[in-house]
Amino acid sequence: MTTQLSSSPAETEEVGARLAVGLRPGDLVLVAGELGTGKTTLIRGACRELGVTDQVTSPTFTIGRRYRGRVPVSHLDLYRLDSLAGEDPGLLDDYLTPDAVAFVEWPAAVEPLLGERRIARRVELRHAGGDHREVILRDQALGGER
Repeated sequence: MTTQLSSSPAETEEVGARLAVGLRPGDLVLVAGELGTGKTTLIRGACRELGVTDQVTSPTFTIGRRYRGRVPVSHLDLYRLDSLAGEDPGLLDDYLTPDAVAFVEWPAAVEPLLGERRIARRVELRHAGGDHREVILRDQALGGER
């Protein structure tokens, strides 16, 4: 586990870019944190590192977006979902695919259903006063640090 400090959106994007180094198709990155901590900003930086040139915005109202890069990238935002009960069972199938790196904001609703999927990293962003953020990175390979 490592904790990095960010004092601006640009620095948060840079943390995201470093986080993306070494990710490969099938990897899943769970991104948690309170509203306004910079989850989408971090993912934007990761997407740039993975070769995405499209504008990366929060998919809060559409659940997810797919982007083309060196590898396909899925970006899900599950803020509106307390659980997946009552949702279409295939709601996430187009996003959590073995050919893509997937980033999931607000992962609590889906985490119990991930089963065998490879969670490469868990990230938590926290407010640290003003524009400052703490970014806590946990690698998940082999059940612990990578």
